[in-house]
Amino acid sequence: MVFSLLAAVLAVAAIVYLVVALVRPERF
Repeated sequence: MVFSLLAAVLAVAAIVYLVVALVRPERF
């Protein structure tokens, strides 16, 4: 089940990236 674990990690990374982009828009 490595694929499901990788998918979960990518999903969390995407959410964190979106939050950072919303909090610090001057860096993007």
